[in-house]
Parts: sequence; structure tokens; C-alpha cells
Amino acid sequence: MYNAYFGFEESPFNLSPDPAFFYRSSQHEEALANLIYGVQSRKGFIVLTGEVGTGKTTMLECLRDYLDAQRMEFAFVFNSRITSEQFFQMIAYDLDLRCNHTSKTEVLFALNHLLITRANEGRTSVLIIDEAHNLDWEVLEEIRLLGNLENRRGKLLQIILAGQPELDRKLDAPNLRQLKQRIVLRCSLNPFSYDDTAEYINTRMSLAGMPNQTVFSPDLIQEIHSRTGGIPRLINAICDNLLLTCFAMETKEATVAMLDEVCRDMRLEWAGSRVRGQRSRFSDDAGSPFEQTPYYTRGD
Repeated sequence: MYNAYFGFEESPFNLSPDPAFFYRSSQHEEALANLIYGVQSRKGFIVLTGEVGTGKTTMLECLRDYLDAQRMEFAFVFNSRITSEQFFQMIAYDLDLRCNHTSKTEVLFALNHLLITRANEGRTSVLIIDEAHNLDWEVLEEIRLLGNLENRRGKLLQIILAGQPELDRKLDAPNLRQLKQRIVLRCSLNPFSYDDTAEYINTRMSLAGMPNQTVFSPDLIQEIHSRTGGIPRLINAICDNLLLTCFAMETKEATVAMLDEVCRDMRLEWAGSRVRGQRSRFSDDAGSPFEQTPYYTRGD
């Protein structure tokens, strides 16, 4: 809606995980490098964790682009609330296995044959599982057993588990100690520092077609960082709403007053918000059920 007004080629703060807008902070560069290294070296199990909205799914999209460019075959499980039977069906479908997809036995035989064939050709196969913290114990055990597929040169299937910090806690459970021992690489994503938040906003504005942007002043960016806690998805949501507000008010400079209104509309609470007098319109003296509940959307 506001792209023509600001001269953008595309919206700078879409919530969808677009690798074209991937901000390469030092921690994101390191995590992506670890993922690629783990796959190339056939390390087997790799875990990527991070809080909601820190960019895990975007990271996986970048990895998928790399795998496509390197002609590496991969299966991507995007819905982790599945049964063991559904898990094998999804793998069979993604890897186009020539077998009865509803038969676990046939899927395993076909998968093993495919992985051995590709390994003999010097090719690597990858299984990526997003939202892995939601996986049932039974499915996690099936994933562990897939890690037993190997030859003398390494694991036949490289398995990447991505999820929220609950995944780390789940992997610490005594009944998953065998799986935990097989994890050779761990990567984690944390919220941005102020410097990263400023660079993130400026980079996305530049990629959208506005280098040297003046819509968000350094002071306003500092306030955005404070209220979002450096969570990229929250930064996107707030900045998108601020651009829309600027368009509606026919101005090309966002203000703290606009930020206050956007935060109220998003029901966003942050450290010190009550001190500044930003009392939620949904709260009362007994306390609001929305307090300390930030605005989130699905996916990373």
C-alpha cells in the first residue's frame, strides 16, 4: 500500500522468511556457516535453536537455497505436529521415493537404497525439520534411528533440527540421551543488539529501494530496539506499521508518538512501558492477561 509513496521496489518489512532480505549479522553468518559445514562434512545431526522470531526459518530458507545451488537433495518437514506414519510419508513424498508411501518398511528400504546410491555418487542428502520442539517422543526416536544410516565415509543422511529453546530442553531428557550424543553441531540465534537492530532496519530499507533512509531516526530506532527486545519479527511488524502510519498521515518521518500508537494497537508490553505511562487499554487494576505477551505471528 505504501510502496509507491516511499519509492520502494517491494515492502521492506514483510513477515515472510525471504532470503533476499536476509540480514547477515555476525551470529547469523556463523550459524549459517555451521549448518553448511555440518552438511558438507556429513556430520549427521545438527541443531539450530532460537527464541520465537529470531530468524530460524529465514536461516533454513537460506540453507535450502544453498542446497539447491549445490544440487543437494533434501526433504523439508515444515509441520512437526505429525505422527511417525505421517513423518515417513512426508519424507517419501519430498524425496520422491518409488514405493508405497503408507508403508514404513517400504519407505525405509527405498530411503536406504536412495541414500547409498547418492553416497556412492559423491552426493549428499539432507533432512530439514522446522519447529522440531513440537515433535513427539516417538518421532524423535525414529529420527535418531535414521542417524544409523551410514557408511565408512560418514552419515548417509544429514539431519537438521530447528526449533525454539524447548528443543534443547527436550533433548536433555534421559530417554533421548542417545539422540543427544549424536548431535555434533549446535547453533543458536539470539535477539539483536542495538547496533544490529539499527543495521537491520537500514539494510532492509536499502534493499527495498531507499538507501540512506531518513524515515527512522537513530533515536526512534533506539526506542524500537528497546520495545522489541531486538526480536527481528517484532521489528518487522512495528516498522511495517510505522510506514503504513506515515503513509496515512502523509509524512515521511516516523515519530515516537506513532510508535506509541502502533505499540498500543499491537498490545505490546516492554520493560519500562508502565513508567512511560503506556497503560494498555485492555488492562485494569487487577492486571491484564496481555501483559508481557508480545505480538507474534506464525513461523520465523
